[in-house]
Amino acid sequence: MLVLGTIFSHCLAAETGCNLSAPNAAQAGGKACARAWIDHNLRLNDMQVIGTHNSYKLHMPPDEFAAHRARDTHGADGLDYGHRPLNEQLDIGIRQLELDVWDDPEGGRWLHPPSALRKGFPTPPWPPAQAALMAKPGLKVMHLADIDFRSNCVTFVACLTIVREWSTAHPQHAPIMILINAKDSKLGPGSPPPLKFETAAFDRLDAEIRSVFGPKQLITPDEIQAGFPTLHDAVHANHWPTIGEARGRVLFVLDENADKVAVYRGARQSLEGRAMFATIEENSPAAAYITLNETLADQARIRADVAAGMLVRTRADADTFEARRNDTRRRDTAMQSGAQFVSTDYFEPDPRFGPYRVRFDDGAIVRCNPVRAAAKCAGIPIE
Repeated sequence: MLVLGTIFSHCLAAETGCNLSAPNAAQAGGKACARAWIDHNLRLNDMQVIGTHNSYKLHMPPDEFAAHRARDTHGADGLDYGHRPLNEQLDIGIRQLELDVWDDPEGGRWLHPPSALRKGFPTPPWPPAQAALMAKPGLKVMHLADIDFRSNCVTFVACLTIVREWSTAHPQHAPIMILINAKDSKLGPGSPPPLKFETAAFDRLDAEIRSVFGPKQLITPDEIQAGFPTLHDAVHANHWPTIGEARGRVLFVLDENADKVAVYRGARQSLEGRAMFATIEENSPAAAYITLNETLADQARIRADVAAGMLVRTRADADTFEARRNDTRRRDTAMQSGAQFVSTDYFEPDPRFGPYRVRFDDGAIVRCNPVRAAAKCAGIPIE
């Protein structure tokens, strides 16, 4: 698929004499030519970006947080983080987002979260505009539907619309990966039971993605597999789009356990017809992406998967632990591992905890992958 970034690269090469067949960006002919060389020669899996974990999440109101912490200190401390609105995250350089979705095909299932209502806390669970959206059918975006439920964008379609509008306004952005957790875990007393993600729910999830993003905006398993027997074969042949072809586009990944992925995959050999990639073990015919969040323990596996052509997401921090201690071991290992998507709750420091944050040292938003492409990029960032 020839898109704007590739067209721009070819035009630049023609107008300025850039050498797009050079062995690396440094020999392409100047900084602008180096960027054109990267767009032409490097692929989606040759980049590395910083993302956010539970990107939609707002801080719990102080009174609700204090009540929860009185019952479960450790659990509450792990929830003590929040993020800017999605468009602001994209503005400052985030290129991987994570959304937790809950099925609500009839609407109104999650209008009355017990933790906010039982004790009469002063902060209402939903402002009027959000309450109206919560009453309508469709997937909802929350962390925990009974306790930690406040979101910058409460419906899946609303969240995706923010990303689409930002993407349309910034057509040269590096590809954005959106990680999806399909939530149906047990909730506390007073909350309705969650609906299990069966095939029909996953079909609705795909349909909501396609209702917001058109075919040319999505990078899908079918596009990558095209011409190959399986998705695994395509990935190991490095059949990802070039950076130029991927600019201005998004891809989705279902980050779930093997049972849920099996439901999403169904009888397919790979992921034919699906809107999302999925986290799948390396030897599967459907393997293209995998989540490996235990960064320190998994670093050798991450490097091997990245070298083989797969996409990998890992975490620089979790449950506020690293931020409270300014512990950078996990962050630094994640950066060096080559995982294309390094997720954090601290792109910006939390002043309550200290200076801990996750940024690339050179200030790049998107950089060349340290395992796959570092020597090819001449220090030029992808974005």
